[in-house]
Amino acid sequence: MWLLALVMLADSTHAFPLVVSRAESLEVTDAGAGAAAGAPVVLIPGLFGSAFAYRKVIPRLTAAGYRAIVIEPLGMGSSGRPEHADYCLTAQADRVAAALDQLGVTGAVVIAHQTSASIAYRLAYRRPDLVRGIVSLEGGPAEAAATPGFRRAMQLAPWIKLFGGMRLVRKKIRKSLIEASGDPSWVSDEVVDGYTAGAARDLDGTLKAFVGMARARERERLRPHLAQVACPVLLLLGGAPHTGGPPPAEVTLLAQSLPAFTVDTVAGAGSFLHEEQPGAVVAAVRRVTPSTASAAP
Repeated sequence: MWLLALVMLADSTHAFPLVVSRAESLEVTDAGAGAAAGAPVVLIPGLFGSAFAYRKVIPRLTAAGYRAIVIEPLGMGSSGRPEHADYCLTAQADRVAAALDQLGVTGAVVIAHQTSASIAYRLAYRRPDLVRGIVSLEGGPAEAAATPGFRRAMQLAPWIKLFGGMRLVRKKIRKSLIEASGDPSWVSDEVVDGYTAGAARDLDGTLKAFVGMARARERERLRPHLAQVACPVLLLLGGAPHTGGPPPAEVTLLAQSLPAFTVDTVAGAGSFLHEEQPGAVVAAVRRVTPSTASAAP
């Protein structure tokens, strides 16, 4: 099914690396651009994601008249993996801003998954001209690019190649995707290949980038700035039992700090709402900025 979606997008989608600073490039996938381009929706994948992760959402957005732009943060997907880059979330937000400036995009709805939602929140207060609304897919106000568990795992990075390499990575990613899902039937061999394609092309570079994320120190805390996020924010949570997702205290913090905040639960879904309930994600875009929604053809 996902192959069919990719074929349908082939004629209208352009994927390319975009240089945002010296030795740093981000992979961009632009769908629905052109003379009749609709309101922009920027999609930021999570840690193990790429444009592939949004393959079910992109065609729905373009069919509804939106321009869908996936920006893969540094070290993720097909973006660059410089070993000594600053991988903190603030630096990632500034890179996304630089990419949008080059693309001439302003006033976008930003969809972001898990920790990457913290990139979207930072982008919204640092460059409010770029963000019209945020749809957070199980993403809280993270203050670090990596969880404590991820940092512990990256201490073993030098041993990953020795103890299985990509086979071990695929096994771990599959397990993670299944545990984070309400209905894991979408996790096939082809999907696991899609989620691990970037690492398969450059495992050494991926591990070095992930170590950089694990060691990154945030140069600016998010929480004191949440009240400056003036755009509407819709947090979507999966209603089925699953791993991941923001703890209740973080949801409460968002509700108390953001000027325009809504939280909604999608029944039966886990953390990967864009995989299990892509229609709910597109509906959330309309809810955040109903005035920008285009009539579906």
